[in-house]
Amino acid sequence: MECRSRRKTVRRKNVKLKKRGIFIKVFTYTAILLVILVCVTVALFSRQFLAFYSTSRMQQLNFAYQDLYVQLQKNNGGDIVGVAREFYKNNQSFSFYIKENDDLVIFSTPNIDPDNVPDTNNFRVIMTIDQRYTLYAISRETAATGYGGLVSRSLIALVCILALSLAGAYIFARRITTPIKWLAAATKKMADREDVPPAPRRNDELGELATDVHVMYEQLKATIAELEDEVLREREMEETQRHFFSAASHELKTPVAAISVLLEGMLENVGDYKNHNKYLRECLKLVDAQSAMIREIIEIVGLNDGKIVLNIEKIDLGLAVDALLPSFQTLADANGQRIDVHIAPCQTCLADEKMLHKALSNVLLNAVQNTPSGGEIRIWSESYADQHRLCVLNTGVGIDPAVLPKLFEPFYRMDRTRRGKNGNSGLGLTIVKKALDAMNMEFSLDNTDGGVLFWVDLPEI
Repeated sequence: MECRSRRKTVRRKNVKLKKRGIFIKVFTYTAILLVILVCVTVALFSRQFLAFYSTSRMQQLNFAYQDLYVQLQKNNGGDIVGVAREFYKNNQSFSFYIKENDDLVIFSTPNIDPDNVPDTNNFRVIMTIDQRYTLYAISRETAATGYGGLVSRSLIALVCILALSLAGAYIFARRITTPIKWLAAATKKMADREDVPPAPRRNDELGELATDVHVMYEQLKATIAELEDEVLREREMEETQRHFFSAASHELKTPVAAISVLLEGMLENVGDYKNHNKYLRECLKLVDAQSAMIREIIEIVGLNDGKIVLNIEKIDLGLAVDALLPSFQTLADANGQRIDVHIAPCQTCLADEKMLHKALSNVLLNAVQNTPSGGEIRIWSESYADQHRLCVLNTGVGIDPAVLPKLFEPFYRMDRTRRGKNGNSGLGLTIVKKALDAMNMEFSLDNTDGGVLFWVDLPEI
């Protein structure tokens, strides 16, 4: 129960992580950072913005009232009120008043109350005239109004900057997370043993990482395929060995039992078994047959070990076949069979002489044993593509296509009743296969219109 609860907790965390994708994280972190930077920038420069605005307004006021100040200075303390009234008459949008000795207001525009002017210098210009009069020029825009306008414009600018920042954060997060998301999806497919296409080309570290991961995936996939093939081969070898030893024990058990019966009958002098000479010869035949089978089994075991050191040398193909024929000609003559050989002289190949002799002798024995009486065994060679193809055809026979692949299995015989007639152990073609496989030679056993054809490709010198 505890393990299940832990698994559920891990799954929930994985689901949460999936919901909070890396794009959301990168976008959120980038957006927060940009917003903080914008706010800090506004906070640092807000006072400088206000001071700049106030200075600008003061300069505008100074410029606007410069004419009135010059006229009052030229008046030399004369009709100050008249000059001020005449200026206001021509500039009724201005607001100002004049004090004498900083106490008595001698002139004031109707749109301003000198007693209620805010005590601030942000929007007021003070000009002294002849040490007696003071001109107070007031901006009709108050400090609060001016600062409020500045704030509103600053907020608009801030919103625009934040919008641009969020757009930039989105693009940045998209560009950063797209290859990472592809890599995550690709690695998941790799874990599920699915085919993954190469990564999109990128000239940066993420592109190199994706390429390296894909190369590693291809190498791992090839390694896994090789390991699976190796495991499959090991299983096939184990199954073959199991079948081989099972069949070998069965093949050896039957004649041993027969020999035991013959010996017991002779010891007990039962019936015809009193003729010891006759049945001792039968026992000797069975022992010889078992000895031959054991030798063949030892040959197959030796070929299976893979420790055979091949002695590849130049071999004359015609001479090699001619050296084998005397061993089978007598048996072929006894069966009324004819062996026809057509191999051009001086056809040389590269092979291990002992291995080739072992393979060809078993092929010829199999052909003689399976060719009907009065049939013909043809042996010839064909040259092509730097190879000599040696062919052995036993005429007048055919093999069930379903049986053909099984003929190279140990102890396999199409007709079990022929075991006692020709001494066929079912190991001949197995030895042929092992010997030719050891020399890496292509071979096959096929049905043709003329009969059963065996061929092997020998490398030409």
